[in-house]
Amino acid sequence: MIAFPETFKALSDPVRREILVLLKGGSLPAGEIAARFQLSSATVSYHLSQLKKAQLVTETKVKNYVYYQLNTSVLEEIMLWLSQFQGGNEP
Repeated sequence: MIAFPETFKALSDPVRREILVLLKGGSLPAGEIAARFQLSSATVSYHLSQLKKAQLVTETKVKNYVYYQLNTSVLEEIMLWLSQFQGGNEP
């Protein structure tokens, strides 16, 4: 089960949401993610750690590189939870 408070806190930041959109195209190394933003590497690293803490991304280490990818199972669980609010006012 996901931790909704941490997940929604992570999703509240526009930079983190943009990182998730970038990762929609596949895994990327941390350096390539950082190069897409006008932020310090340390700031991007912080955002990635928050996404990882919220289980929205996972990381894989390959030699000297860390690759990040979406954790689609958490996103699917969020969408499933949100879907209960669609439709009419039925209980």
